[in-house]
Amino acid sequence: MTVDYAPATETAVCVVKLGAHIGARIDGVRLGGDLDPQTVQTVRAALAEHKVIFFRDQHHLTEDGQYEFARLLGEPTTPHPTVTSAGSKSLAIDSRHGRANSWHTDVTFVDRVPKASILRAVALPSYGGSTTWASTVAAYNSLPDSLKLLAENLRAVHTNQYDYAADAEDRTDDAIRAYRREFESRYFETEHPVVEIHPDTGERALLLGNFVKKIVGLTSAESQAIFRLLQDRVTRLEHTARWNWSLGDVAIWDNRATQHYAVDDYDGSEYRKLTRITLAGPVPVGVDGRTSTVISGDSGSYAAAAPLARAS
Repeated sequence: MTVDYAPATETAVCVVKLGAHIGARIDGVRLGGDLDPQTVQTVRAALAEHKVIFFRDQHHLTEDGQYEFARLLGEPTTPHPTVTSAGSKSLAIDSRHGRANSWHTDVTFVDRVPKASILRAVALPSYGGSTTWASTVAAYNSLPDSLKLLAENLRAVHTNQYDYAADAEDRTDDAIRAYRREFESRYFETEHPVVEIHPDTGERALLLGNFVKKIVGLTSAESQAIFRLLQDRVTRLEHTARWNWSLGDVAIWDNRATQHYAVDDYDGSEYRKLTRITLAGPVPVGVDGRTSTVISGDSGSYAAAAPLARAS
């Protein structure tokens, strides 16, 4: 899909579809807190349809500008539930703290799963360091009816001790170990439906990723088998979009309809840093109408629970 419009005295906004199931690039937009309402609506609509959207050449954008732009799309959370040394506005995705080379949806170990994230490239390796997103809506839609029925009746426990930094204590790097300890400084555990009704679009999406500890009511072996069966649907190549970063790039993804993976294909001497701002979302609701439930931890200081606004 390509959408063009030209507000008076401004460059036409163009939405360029990048894949059948996920991904679009938006041209002709200068991101910031002063975007006109029509452009904001175009960004919202593109995000709802394409799940992850990309902007090139946003070299003017600062952390403050990124934050003010994020506020046009929703209410920002604090940077992270446990990593409180990050600052007050954004979380640094910094290769010195480890590499997020595992499929995940952000912060699913709390009940208030963010609705979206805005990521800005600050420093990049001379090669590699791309990010891949996968549509969890496309993954659900690709399931045969029998597996849809199974998934819709499952719930999974997510924790912040089952994350992409799981081997950090085996590393010799003090910075990585320190980040890991801060990541786990408060324990969170939440039970989510495996299939969530998307709060804005009404679509059904698989809510999984590598914060999952177990499937409720199943043995460890059964949990792993069912998790792998469904997770493999998410990461099928046809359900993914891969972005090769350049300085000035910004990505926005629907955290309730995607997983992502930072590709660790650059050497240790190379440096990669991006800044992420997340937007608060409502507590997930399953097909049966049951919400997610907290087992351990209070995420109130991370984000106020956003109001539930179901699609008609």
